[in-house]
Amino acid sequence: MSEQKAFSSKEALSEPLAFNVEVIYALPHQQKRVQVKVLPGTSCIDVVKQSDIGQFFPEIDLEQVKLGIFSRLVKHDELIQKGQRIEVYRALIADPKDVRRKRAEKAKEEGRANKKTGGRA
Repeated sequence: MSEQKAFSSKEALSEPLAFNVEVIYALPHQQKRVQVKVLPGTSCIDVVKQSDIGQFFPEIDLEQVKLGIFSRLVKHDELIQKGQRIEVYRALIADPKDVRRKRAEKAKEEGRANKKTGGRA
C-alpha cells in the first residue's frame, strides 16, 4: 500500500474528489470537532494529523492513540471514506473489571449482596 501524503487545505479544496471528514476528541467537560478536507485514499492517522487536533490537546500521542469510526476501533492505516467521522479515543482511567469488582465487594460489605453468590440479598 502506498503512503498518502497529507494535503494542505488549498490543495484539497482545489481537488474535485476531495470531501470533508470530521475529527472528534472529547474530554468529560470539553470537546473539539475539526472539519478536514481530504482526498480519497487518505489514512485515518493522516486525517488526524492534518486536523492538527494535537495543537488543542497536547496530551494526544499520535503514535499510540486509538482511533475509531462511529464507535468502531480502526487501525491507523485504514482508509477514510466519504461521510465517515474519526474519533480520537482517550486512555481508560480505570480498568472496568476492577471497578465492577470493587463495587461488588462494597455491596457485599454493606449487606446489599449475598456474600456467597454475589447476587442480591
